[in-house]
Amino acid sequence: MKTLLIVLGVLTALGVAAVIALQFFLGSAVTAGVNHFAPKLTQTSVVLQGASISPLTGSGTLTGLVIGNPQGWGETPLCTLGKVHIDVAPFSLLGDHIVVNEIIVDAPEINYETKIVASNVNDLLKSVESALRSGKNTASLATTKDGKPIKVAVKKFRLTNARVRLGAGGTGMTIPMPDIELNDLGTKEGGLSPDQIVAAIVKHVAGDVVVATVKAAGDISKTGGAATAEGVKRAVEGLKGLFGDDKKKP
Repeated sequence: MKTLLIVLGVLTALGVAAVIALQFFLGSAVTAGVNHFAPKLTQTSVVLQGASISPLTGSGTLTGLVIGNPQGWGETPLCTLGKVHIDVAPFSLLGDHIVVNEIIVDAPEINYETKIVASNVNDLLKSVESALRSGKNTASLATTKDGKPIKVAVKKFRLTNARVRLGAGGTGMTIPMPDIELNDLGTKEGGLSPDQIVAAIVKHVAGDVVVATVKAAGDISKTGGAATAEGVKRAVEGLKGLFGDDKKKP
């Protein structure tokens, strides 16, 4: 009996150690994956400071995600996300079809710069779309150890309490963005590639930047701020060339 208890104790200790090791590995793997994969897609600097994901529950947090400005724009990051909550179906992490139950991005800050009919957000979208078309930078990245392509389905994506700062380096006025909720990205298709998921989310968010900016321009013009309103109007034109007069859904 004593021998059995010792054996059980050793197995329990090994099990706990394995869970801790797996959790550490997942966090390190996610951080390294984002820092390696994302810049190839956006053609900008992308840095994720840390990630903690439980292999038992599939829930976790990404911290310190910063997306840099495209070449030719200011040194201020295009977007800063303090924390991102993620909930993944745990067993899907072991296969080639990852199911994300929910992603919640709270209080991101987007610095929107514009030059006549160009903008930093517009340039970021062009980089993403170019990478998707060529496939040179992204095709071989999202694969399992066996070389199988990884597909991702996101059941719910939420972006809340976002703020957009207009002007060079985000030094102009700050306007709120409406909350965004996207459902069933890739669920009907049996999953999409990670870059397709990212592109769909980025395009929708950029569209909402247009909507928020258009609304701000209208509000400012009503209060008599002509100079500021003209600056906001130029910012709107920077994205209209890509989306048209109305934003497009992914």
